[in-house]
Amino acid sequence: MTQQPEPVATCQATEYEVSILLEGDINRSVFTITVQYRGDGRWAVTRNGSCLGADGEWEFGIKEYDRGDAWLAAHRFDLDTALRLARQAAPHVVVNGHTAMDAYRRFLATP
Repeated sequence: MTQQPEPVATCQATEYEVSILLEGDINRSVFTITVQYRGDGRWAVTRNGSCLGADGEWEFGIKEYDRGDAWLAAHRFDLDTALRLARQAAPHVVVNGHTAMDAYRRFLATP
């Protein structure tokens, strides 16, 4: 009987956090956008249950089974595109009427 080779463990990054706020900023988590791997080389740009589209608009609902092929085509990207879109959107994230840029400026102004 031929002995089967032992499987080799693989590692894969499946999520990135994108924010203009520094890692030590207490407000970073609420102003963070997430880029998540969705399989087949496609990534989603998400935040609080919403998904960023190629048009730069956030749309509620990120579950693939809730959406058709046209919606998925407009909301799933290669990694470079997903990260670029997330970086562009990051300064404009709004929480309680304040943008991430407002929070960034306040953090810099803190002695």
